[in-house]
Amino acid sequence: MAEVTAAMVKALREETSQGMMECRKALVEANGDIQVAKDLLRKRGMVTAEKKASRTASEGLVAILSTSDRTSAAMVEVRCETDFCARNDVFRAMTANVVKLALEGPAGQVAASQAIKDQVQSALAKIGENMNFARGIKISAPKIGAYLHHNNKVGVLVGIEGELDDAILNDICMHIAFTDPMGLTTDDIPADLVEHEKRLAKEQAMEAGKPPEIAEKMTTGKVRKFLEANALLEQPFVKDDKKKVKEILGAAKITAFARYQVGQAS
Repeated sequence: MAEVTAAMVKALREETSQGMMECRKALVEANGDIQVAKDLLRKRGMVTAEKKASRTASEGLVAILSTSDRTSAAMVEVRCETDFCARNDVFRAMTANVVKLALEGPAGQVAASQAIKDQVQSALAKIGENMNFARGIKISAPKIGAYLHHNNKVGVLVGIEGELDDAILNDICMHIAFTDPMGLTTDDIPADLVEHEKRLAKEQAMEAGKPPEIAEKMTTGKVRKFLEANALLEQPFVKDDKKKVKEILGAAKITAFARYQVGQAS
């Protein structure tokens, strides 16, 4: 059996961030082969992760990273069990690495690649708390606006085509963070939600004893208000509610937008 020296244990600890006893045990089992020992530690870490996976991860961070020319940006949400973990430097560094990997990939929804999984697994091994890559997106456009709330719990990306002042673009990003629109236009609102609102409005009108024709008009009006309240372009602008977002844009066009809030369903 190969001799396991203190230097070997130290080197393995530096590479894996595991405890001294775990590293020594893995090296003995691997007959001194550091690579085999690393694989053993990684497998054990995966088993640990599986055991922790049943615990709820509802805290975490949103991270955003843009290219230097602001034509592409990525946003990710990584979750953990506690806010204490979310404030941990290891967790924050891991999230920064994950959003960097997301930016390196193609535009669209970001899948949990092996590289992303490895980043999360490494942080889990160091912190010992359940965590996971919740979601990610990369948007590419002639111009990208981004907003990350000071607590790193809410983030927004907006893709723009055409001329738009940076200050206005930033205001639109903050507007989205505040209002949480369901879609860009009324056509983007999920049909099942529209139908639910329509049914509810009609039931309320009928229960109030309104004649069928009046109930239908009331229903149409309530559904229209629901759509306008949840479609970004139709929403009253938060900094000037006498204007809609589409009026604030002028000739510019929003090509895509995304809003993430930690713990919120995708």
